Amino acid sequence: MSENKVTHNMSTNVEGRVLFIERIFNAPRDIVFKAFSEPERLASWWGPMGWQTENRKFEFKPNGVWHYCMRCTDEKQGEFFGQESWGKAVYQEIIPPEKIVYTDVFSDQEGNTVDGMPEMLITMNFVEHEGKTKLITSSQFASIDALQQVIDMGVIQGMSSQFDRLDDLLIELQ
Repeated sequence: MSENKVTHNMSTNVEGRVLFIERIFNAPRDIVFKAFSEPERLASWWGPMGWQTENRKFEFKPNGVWHYCMRCTDEKQGEFFGQESWGKAVYQEIIPPEKIVYTDVFSDQEGNTVDGMPEMLITMNFVEHEGKTKLITSSQFASIDALQQVIDMGVIQGMSSQFDRLDDLLIELQ
């Protein structure tokens, strides 16, 4: 399975059981990195449009846990309105302002992994690019089926939407 797509300044590519997403942000690398490493900033844009994120726990360090909840607050999103989506990340490697590596799972309110949902190993590289920042994300799954499950859930559309929200925050920060 290999598929290349470009939408809304974001390109995606699937190679085997890895999803690659690239996007260029019109901001210096250190500012983009802070949007991922500072809890208030991260919560202000993480999740698709119409969703708000609450950080239940945020430990930005190797073996640190980020436990969060995204809630749909947009009544226009029909059946999604009021829905919660819990997640838990465990940071593996952090090299400011260049790289973040973490595992990401769907969780419950207590941070327990939800059975039947894929686990991802995510590597984010922040690359200086002509005064801007190219974010290169690879999400590795245990199987092609697990990757397809997340694609079918709308991960690409969700990432595009949340990166639009990140664009708005970066404009405010400059």
